[in-house]
Amino acid sequence: MTAKWTKLTVATVLATLVFGASIAEAAGVLTIGRREDGTTFDPIKTAQNVDNWVFSNVFDVLVRVDKTGTKLIPGLAESWTVSDDGLTYTFKLRDAKFSNGDPVTAEDAAFSILRIRDNPGSLWADSYKIVDTATAADPKTLVIKLTGPSAPFLASLALPNVSVLPKKVVEDMGEDAFGEAPIGSGAFAVKEWRRGDRVILVKNPDYWDAANVSLDGVEWISIPDDNTRMLKVQAGEIDTAIFVPFSRIAELQKDPNLKIHLDTSTREDHLLINHEHGALAKKEVRQALDMAIDKKAIVDAVTFGLGEVAYSYIPKGALYHYADNLQRPYDPEKAKAMLADAGAADLKLNYVVNAGDEVDEQIAVLLQQQLAKAGVTVDLQKVDPSQSWDMLIAGDYDISVMYWTNDVLDPDQKTTFVLGHDSNMNYMTRYNNPTVKELVGAARVEMDPKKREQMYIDLQKMAKDDVNWIDLYYSPYRNVSRANIENFDQNPLGRFFLEDTKKN
Repeated sequence: MTAKWTKLTVATVLATLVFGASIAEAAGVLTIGRREDGTTFDPIKTAQNVDNWVFSNVFDVLVRVDKTGTKLIPGLAESWTVSDDGLTYTFKLRDAKFSNGDPVTAEDAAFSILRIRDNPGSLWADSYKIVDTATAADPKTLVIKLTGPSAPFLASLALPNVSVLPKKVVEDMGEDAFGEAPIGSGAFAVKEWRRGDRVILVKNPDYWDAANVSLDGVEWISIPDDNTRMLKVQAGEIDTAIFVPFSRIAELQKDPNLKIHLDTSTREDHLLINHEHGALAKKEVRQALDMAIDKKAIVDAVTFGLGEVAYSYIPKGALYHYADNLQRPYDPEKAKAMLADAGAADLKLNYVVNAGDEVDEQIAVLLQQQLAKAGVTVDLQKVDPSQSWDMLIAGDYDISVMYWTNDVLDPDQKTTFVLGHDSNMNYMTRYNNPTVKELVGAARVEMDPKKREQMYIDLQKMAKDDVNWIDLYYSPYRNVSRANIENFDQNPLGRFFLEDTKKN
């Protein structure tokens, strides 16, 4: 995210005055407890799940990923064809409308694709530089021409951040205002965004498949403290909650009024490292830190057997995951010697921790204790989860645990974002390896599957050697719902299919 909007639009303020209290009391309104508030409704200006998971039901994309997380299926595009040379993609759009009643046109789709490619605020530009032109052959026919063949291109169109936006509305409102009060073509429309509290969505009667949407609305409610969020769902004050602490899963599974959802995920938790801060710029120092961390002890202590040690940025089960990637042994004494040899014997690190996140806080204490055995002093700085992202962007940290879930099927998305990116400083790590960046670009356009797989194996090896970050563990999604809620699930890429959710 490169910008954070702080001013409510007039429309939002008026909505607050008119609608006043929560609509959660209404029949068929699903309430979801989440940790932090969103940052923006402008899809190109965020890379956070807290935003993308809402986008998927407010906006729509040309191509979707199915519930198994393994196949591409039609979205706003009913069908598509690809030219023999792999350079021209032609999409036929279905009859769909935005929530203001305007038709979704090929011009809107072209505008959205060129915007994510060209807008200075786009965090995703690199993945779409392959696009040469995007034009509307007619109101329902979109033609995209690429500068060269691109293996991940079709998959990249399922990214929530390249959702189709209404061109005229964005231009008339301006980006800042649209980011606060958007218009989309998804199953739900934004009725009100109460900063720091909740996002209130209502069923979009103009959604192309509205007849099959059961819910009248959805409220995403910010409840930062894990314990409070669990208590509220146990008491029936909210219908569902995400990010169930590992320590509470067994207990909650015994409650007949609740359902625990442990959905297969592409989630990887990792320790971000700010490569621009002092000794952290040295590869040998980062390698020593990797060796000073006992990942198995972390997995055992915090995931209660539900997680497993991570050793590659491409998660298990994902395309081109390298199962034989290097796993440095836990050896605090050797790590201590390596730090001394690198001139970092008295290393002190500022560790930004998400306050109220039970797992993050527990990991922080464990890492502090483990790194101390290698002579590293770690100062824990607990901050509100809504602040930590801005601190990472500003570089106001040395280390911080974060997590990533894939948004598309192809590894190019994550690889570009964490190893080969400019606009987001490689996921705020400031990692910079020109050779790696060049290979990231080459892998994107390599059409031979075997050659491409080898490129991603090499990238996983190079990332591990450089220690772009420290891989910690893989784990499932952990959500809870009241027993009367049906179809509250995530696919491996994180999408909630709220258009299918029912409240009995």
